[in-house]
Amino acid sequence: MRHITQDGIDLIKRFEGFSSSVYICPAGYPTIGYGHLVRSGESFTEITETDAEELLRKDVESAERAVLRLVNVPLTDGQFDALVSFTFNLGSGAFQRSTLRRKVNRQAHSEVPEQLMRWVWAGGRKLNGLRKRRSAESILYRLQA
Repeated sequence: MRHITQDGIDLIKRFEGFSSSVYICPAGYPTIGYGHLVRSGESFTEITETDAEELLRKDVESAERAVLRLVNVPLTDGQFDALVSFTFNLGSGAFQRSTLRRKVNRQAHSEVPEQLMRWVWAGGRKLNGLRKRRSAESILYRLQA
């Protein structure tokens, strides 16, 4: 199976942020490390950045599988990484239903950054953090296109 590169992991880490201890995320879930949702049966008091990256790599596997399943054209590493970051952040359902995915599969790669930038809204508000993340994903997508 294809995996996200270190550049992709670094992008996700930058936008997820690191917490060595458990906190409650905006959605109300206990979270640790780089956005790892603490599951039933898991127990953490503190975590190192190295262990948090290991957890992130496991967590991102579902986004990798979704991109591999939903995209039927060849992708560069940058394109794959950008789409995995997007899918990790928003979920495979959002990616599956998106015009973004249709543009990728039509190989309309020049139109993908514009599609990424449509996904900057949460709770009816345009969020600066999401705008920055989508911009970084767009740059990564274009750099190696």
